[in-house]
Amino acid sequence: MDVEDYLLRIGAVRPEVPDLAALRELQRRHLEAVPFENLAGYLGERVDLAPGVLLDKIVRRRRGGLCYELNGAFAWLLREVGFDVQLLAGRVMRRTGAFGPPLDHLALRVELDEPWLVDVGYGRFSLAPLRFGTSAVQVDPAGRFTVEPAPHGDVDVVCDGAIVYRLESRPRELDEFAAMAWFHTNSPDSPFTRGPTCSRATPDGRVTVAGSRLLVTTGERRSEAVLAGDAGVLAAYREHFGLRLDRVPSLVTILDCN
Repeated sequence: MDVEDYLLRIGAVRPEVPDLAALRELQRRHLEAVPFENLAGYLGERVDLAPGVLLDKIVRRRRGGLCYELNGAFAWLLREVGFDVQLLAGRVMRRTGAFGPPLDHLALRVELDEPWLVDVGYGRFSLAPLRFGTSAVQVDPAGRFTVEPAPHGDVDVVCDGAIVYRLESRPRELDEFAAMAWFHTNSPDSPFTRGPTCSRATPDGRVTVAGSRLLVTTGERRSEAVLAGDAGVLAAYREHFGLRLDRVPSLVTILDCN
């Protein structure tokens, strides 16, 4: 996959220097162009982390994906334009108050004059890179973030006082996440098999299609509408994400695979 094709996909240009300003620009453009979505299982597709397949899905087919796909592909792009990037494994804090399993999440560590946390694969999260080397509050349009020491050299990433996820410090390879990518696409124990969702940042908020609902956040305002049948759902995917699907993502597909 050509770097220029990827940059065109996110509406960006190749940075002259791989510095913090360029990293911020690429992250923001990626978040606004490429949605977080769990549609693969609902469309009878397999999540494949092979680099060629992954880049084909996001760049040529103009789809989104799970954290493994989005951050995996973005790491490739960042390396190609000169950044030093490591893949980190994380465990997401569940609503039950317990962490998910190992390799539950994939985020990126980018080395500049200091290490930075980059994540384009979580959904609603920081729109800008976060400093790893401080526990001071870092203010972002998505909230007030801190990166705090945790046991065994891990770090907890906290937003507005609540832990989002815990990250390991040692680097990983993308293929190490393949089993968990399958789990999140197929297992009834995964939070992503409870309904299709597709979401991306906008210049002033966020837009999400969750099942048959359209949720739009603009600043402090939030609106929700029920989409009119299959035609309304498919039209919302086209309008807000550029996704031209031939059928509505269905839970039946996942149930048939188990």
